[in-house]
Amino acid sequence: MHRRSFLAAAGAGAAALGLSHPSAVSAQGARVLKFVPQADLASPDPVWSTTVVTLIHSYLVWDRLYGLDEGLVPQFQMLSGAAVTDGGLTWTLTLRDGLVYHDGERVRAIDAVRSIERTAKRYPLPGTMMTAVNELVALDDNRLQFRLKKPFPLLPRALCDVAVMPERIALTDAFTQITEIVGSGPYKFVREGWRAGSSVLYVKHDKYVPRSEPNSMYAGSLAANFDRIEWTIMPDPATAAAALQRGEIDWLDQPLMDLVPQLRKSAGVKVDVFDAFGNLMSLFFNVFQPPFNNPKLRRAVLYATNQQDYVDAVLGDLAKELGATGAGVFPPRSPYASTAGMEKLPKNGDMALAKRMVAESGYKGEKVLLMSPSDFPSIRQESLVAEAMFKALGLNVEFASMDWGTMIARRNGNSDLPEKGGWSSYCTWWTGLSIASPAVHLPLWMNGADAKAMWRPQDAEMLKMRSDWIDAPDMETQKKIAADLQRRALEEVVPFVPLGVMYLPTAFRDTLSGFSKSYFPVFWGVKRG
Repeated sequence: MHRRSFLAAAGAGAAALGLSHPSAVSAQGARVLKFVPQADLASPDPVWSTTVVTLIHSYLVWDRLYGLDEGLVPQFQMLSGAAVTDGGLTWTLTLRDGLVYHDGERVRAIDAVRSIERTAKRYPLPGTMMTAVNELVALDDNRLQFRLKKPFPLLPRALCDVAVMPERIALTDAFTQITEIVGSGPYKFVREGWRAGSSVLYVKHDKYVPRSEPNSMYAGSLAANFDRIEWTIMPDPATAAAALQRGEIDWLDQPLMDLVPQLRKSAGVKVDVFDAFGNLMSLFFNVFQPPFNNPKLRRAVLYATNQQDYVDAVLGDLAKELGATGAGVFPPRSPYASTAGMEKLPKNGDMALAKRMVAESGYKGEKVLLMSPSDFPSIRQESLVAEAMFKALGLNVEFASMDWGTMIARRNGNSDLPEKGGWSSYCTWWTGLSIASPAVHLPLWMNGADAKAMWRPQDAEMLKMRSDWIDAPDMETQKKIAADLQRRALEEVVPFVPLGVMYLPTAFRDTLSGFSKSYFPVFWGVKRG
């Protein structure tokens, strides 16, 4: 019902903007790409923030030592070579020639070392990698070296997660946002063009030296085909869709689902799905404060959840085409997806049973502050369903609507009780690639108080399972461990509640081509004509 009233307003806005009568206006030049992201760029720091919009931004600005290709294989990106010696205990990585930061300074090995150290404090696989490291040093300006306690074959994959920054910036505490945005990637971030809630501007890095290999997801040439990339923040989905139809923008990251059928019929517009893994919708808890510091209450919420409600709310009439239910903690297309731990869960939720579980948990009526972004339609729809579920469970829920940037800052900055400026719960979604295996699955990195941004529980058994998975000798063993991880997550710990999967389409002018099959928008290879 909330969703329908929201969409009725959107539909009225679409009609007022002439959505059914697209014009052939094209205001941008061939060398400028105009893009509407899924949400505002609340934080430009890819270590401090876990949001997808920050990740999109980071791949424009920062390069990485390795890039993950479409086959999910790490390839050299900033590197010209790697020597692995001493039975896998020593890795010596050599930077390729021509790497220059946006401020004109040369990229050095010590920059990579400090960037790895900072990232490892917040990202699961780099963090695990560093537990296997005896020493990480810059041998000179061109070479860095890992000396390991034990072989760590996933080292290249771990380094795919590290955005390399100048040493002075990378020395910033991992739990403090950086204030200087300088990378060596294909585009420069223009601070004067960044207006919160309005716009972001990037210009081509003329000194970027592309690799010779063809683009393949996050690996290869990464050559820039546009002089400028202009982001415009458009919280109203009807306004954004109308702008795309009129040719005032080139690319709309996430059109509102109810407007997708109309966009598919629009002259000059294409709609496509580039993401093979999908996105796992999820409900998270502040596990360090009442009432969700009680795993029994978190389990009651899990038993009340009907994933179909969330899929329908977000995807509407496209639910059958672009949605999936029956999701565990891994996306369905991951090789580690299973039904482990789901055998006892009601297929469509069991509210009567869940209400009894709430009573048995000892819940005392504490306030549940559910944060929701006012300017992120898909997550807002998830949040409205969660609010209704909390109320049906008898929880004392307060629906706190705020813009996306404020919500992320509140999540990351205050773990206190709601009456002290904190929060209790929020909905979001994770790109499937980012949670496709135990190694990279940030929400399953059960390091407790160290997980300041996500407020994950501490669970030594799950941490051990994850380490065992990394050391496993074969896929069969890995699958068994992943199943055990999911079973414990769903039956005991409940760090979050899976809400279903969505495969989000993107929309763009048909004059654009060269898109990478990526799990979030990347801009290299894209060209006009």
